[in-house]
Formats: sequence, structure tokens, C-alpha cells
Amino acid sequence: MRLDTAALQASSMTQGHTGSGERVESRIRFFDFHPTTADVRAEVLEGLSQPHKRLPPKLFYDQQGSRLFDAITELPEYYPTRTEIQILRDHGEAMAEQLGRGCVLIELGSGSSLKIQTLLAALRPRVYIPVDISRAHLLESAQALAERFPELSIRAACADYSGPFELPLEPEWRDLAAFFPGSSIGNFDPDEARAFLKRVGRVLGPGGRLLIGVDLKKERAVLEAAYNDAQGVTAAFNLNLLTRLNSELGADFEVDAFRHRAVFNEDASRIEMHLVSRGNQRVRVAGQVFDVRLGESIHTENSYKYGIEDFQRLARSAGFVSEQVWTDAGELFSVHCLRVEDA
Repeated sequence: MRLDTAALQASSMTQGHTGSGERVESRIRFFDFHPTTADVRAEVLEGLSQPHKRLPPKLFYDQQGSRLFDAITELPEYYPTRTEIQILRDHGEAMAEQLGRGCVLIELGSGSSLKIQTLLAALRPRVYIPVDISRAHLLESAQALAERFPELSIRAACADYSGPFELPLEPEWRDLAAFFPGSSIGNFDPDEARAFLKRVGRVLGPGGRLLIGVDLKKERAVLEAAYNDAQGVTAAFNLNLLTRLNSELGADFEVDAFRHRAVFNEDASRIEMHLVSRGNQRVRVAGQVFDVRLGESIHTENSYKYGIEDFQRLARSAGFVSEQVWTDAGELFSVHCLRVEDA
């Protein structure tokens, strides 16, 4: 996963200026490792062929999906984003000390990059590598950050980090750190989360540090309200996945024939998001036909919730040592600093 950048297909961004009039193009490079349409098609067909139909949550994040998620983060019911941002504001200096100022910082799932701004101001990394699966959203965010941080060198990587992925790293770089916000670790089943953390640990190398947001266990009512907002933005976000499949894979989902459902599975300690069929229907996707019964659901996302010690045990099993954890006053959310164990 440490690559010689000469072997990569990279393109410089050629538009945009800093507020002082200085061009930003020399400070932003874009690397496209986005999955091919064939890869997406194969994963979708496999998921819909299962006895309990599934679609991977990474498919939420086309340009429209990313914008809808940004809207979700501003909803009154959705506590994770504002709570994590407040933790970063309160403890950003201490986090920067832990990660090491002047490091090479990798952000996984950068999205709109709201959270990283506080960390960048405190950390002042010499290189920033945002990684996101939504190409358009990634480019917009990289441009905005280049405008705000004129001294920052940015290597934006469009990639799917849910499996093995590539990064535009130089072989001589040693002082690597990573930031994984938003409790996106909760989208992985525990075994998948362990495998993901091991992959990140191999990238960072012994002594490398990972700053990671983790949503905490709490009352069912608070959790379910966060994923069933009164304005219906989360429902639109979930249903947009079908719109994307219609557009990109030539599917013929009737979006209005499904409804959004989010429920807390207490035994598994996770929120589950589903698209529930409003009737018996037959759907064509990439030339294959799938029957969907009345009340049958397509499982689109899990969001696991952890106790602090539960997550530390998971991290330890993946080769990380827990160095510090910060929470808000209400203990709704946590941010952990983990260190890769020495070889």
C-alpha cells in the first residue's frame, strides 16, 4: 500500500486560488483509485442474491448522497457530528501533541472535511491525504481546504477503503498518522472492523497513530431518533441509493415502492438501516431479475455502538495500543488515540 507515485495516474487540479490570490494547483494532486463500474455491479448483484438482501453502505456516497449526508449532520436529532466536532475543538491541541506535529496525515472518509479543519489548524501536517469514495465531493473539499490552509500540501485520493486500497505515499515517509472520524468504524461488522484496523496499522507502521471517532452505547430512543429524523432527510439519503443504481447500473427500482426503516438491534448493539418493500415487485439490475416481496427489506447499513472498553479490546486485537480517549460531558461520543504496537 506504500506506492511509488511515479507509477500512479495523477492529475493536478488546475483551478482555484487562495484568498491572497496565490494559485493552489501546485499544492493539490488528485489520485483516482475509484472502483470500476464492473466492481460495483458485481458487489450489488452478489448482495441482492443473498437470502437476506444487502447493499453496501459505501454506495450511499455519490455526489447527491454526500450532500444529503452533509444535511443529516446538521439535523437536531443527529448528535454524532456536532458532538465529535466539539470534542475536537476542546481537545485539538492535545490530539495534535499525540499524533505529532508536522506528520503526514491520512484522513479516511474525509467527506466535507468539516472535522479536519480544527485538527489541521492544531496539527499543521506537512502533507494531508484525504481519502473518500465520492470523487466530486472529495475534489470540492480539497479545494476548500487549500483555500483555507495556504501552506498545506494535499494529495486527494478517491478510493474505497472498506477493502484493500491504495494510497499516494512516498516510500521514505515514516511519520504517518491517520484520522478516521464520524464513527464510520461502526459501519463494519466487528470482524470486518478488526481487519480494517489491521490494514490501517500496516500502512502506518510500528508506532504510527490513529485518531478515531467511535459512537457510544446509549438509550434506544436517542439512537433511533438520530436515524429517523422528523424532516425525512435520512430517508432520502437511504432511498437515494436506489436512484444511484438506476442511474449507474440501469436498474429499474421504483423508489417510491420502498420506505426507509432504521431500528436499534440491542442484541448486536447496532442501528440497522433497511429499505422495506411496500409491495410484491420484480426489479431488474444489470440484466438480472430479483423478486422482492411485500415487507421484505434490503439491508443497507449497520452502525455499531461501543462501550469504551469494548472498543479498546477490539483495537487491541487488531494490534493497536490505546493511548488516550476523549468524550463529551454527556458521554455520547468518544475519540480515541491508538498507537500501532511495536514489531
